[in-house]
Amino acid sequence: MRVILLTGKGGVGKTTLAAATAVGAAARGHRVFLLSTDPAHSLGDSFARPIGARPVEVAANVVAQEVSVLDEIDRAWSEIQAWLAQLLREGTDEIVAEELLVVPGLEELVSLRAVREVEALGEFDVCVVDCAPTGATLRMLRFPDALAVFMERFFDLKRRIARRVRPLLEGVGLRGLVPGDEVFAAFERLYRDVDDVRQILLDAERTSARLVTNAARVVVDETRRSFAYLCLYGVATDAVLVNRLLPEPARAGWFARWAEREREELAALEAAFPVPLLRAPLRPTELRGVEALRALADEVYGERDPAAVLHRGRPLRLRRVGGATLLEIDLPNVSKEEIEVAVHGGDLLVHVRDALRRIALPASLAGRGVAAASLRGGVLEVRFE
Repeated sequence: MRVILLTGKGGVGKTTLAAATAVGAAARGHRVFLLSTDPAHSLGDSFARPIGARPVEVAANVVAQEVSVLDEIDRAWSEIQAWLAQLLREGTDEIVAEELLVVPGLEELVSLRAVREVEALGEFDVCVVDCAPTGATLRMLRFPDALAVFMERFFDLKRRIARRVRPLLEGVGLRGLVPGDEVFAAFERLYRDVDDVRQILLDAERTSARLVTNAARVVVDETRRSFAYLCLYGVATDAVLVNRLLPEPARAGWFARWAEREREELAALEAAFPVPLLRAPLRPTELRGVEALRALADEVYGERDPAAVLHRGRPLRLRRVGGATLLEIDLPNVSKEEIEVAVHGGDLLVHVRDALRRIALPASLAGRGVAAASLRGGVLEVRFE
């Protein structure tokens, strides 16, 4: 099943373009599931009808659902949350304790488990996902690395210690301080779920991200950063969708200066992204309903199939050059001063601005240091000893 993730800065029109992408793909004969994992659900506004936590047909060949984040968190996190809450409530306010238990990135990631469930149905060709804004999406991408480190380096040790210490604490009435087997089992389920979702995200043959932006400097700058971070975490981006461009009749008079700024930003976007740049014009009225969404899809995608892979590329590549092994990571719009590279055990640590990616190295590279690292044409090249 093809998976298309649409994300962007809040307010750029991401939900409308996700809905248009779904309707446009259905018009090409695909069976489409449209999924919203954005906590601020607004798919119903785009289709001018209620959409909730249960799948509902919103157009021919299009079924939509707004994922209930609270339900997903409860399914994935309830046993762990209950144990942590018991510990925290003894020394803090109950409401504060619940706020502390919201792990950054977890909500977005467990919401994407719904993609796996849609695929298991075997009834759909395409799943279009209206993701949370880019900040939340990037937190989601960081979470699996942190969880993997915990599970691989601390989990088994903590489980063995808990089994030995629990009987001792029972005798003094402090059993609650040590997690029970059900908590460890919940951690294992969460880890498997997170890993399943990550495998979907990293499968460039079926999963693509599409960044939605506006032709305004502050939005363009965030889109550049988001594109680099998606590459760093191995998620393939196949298009950038520029929304709400001034139509030709509005580019003169009072809006002439806005039109000039748009032209400058579009030129910057074309220079910054090695993927197709698709344009969506500003409409004279609010976009609502299936017909309006289909018309928007026609303007944005033209002769392209919205469900197709619009640009093929793998953000991370490992290859042999002469006698050396070279890891290449696409990092457009990043300067060499913003990058730090180091090897830690069997992992390569790549720090870009405020993002850290832990890349598991194959056994053939375990224990080898970094011989050289360089940034050439938006590609980080790491050569191993």
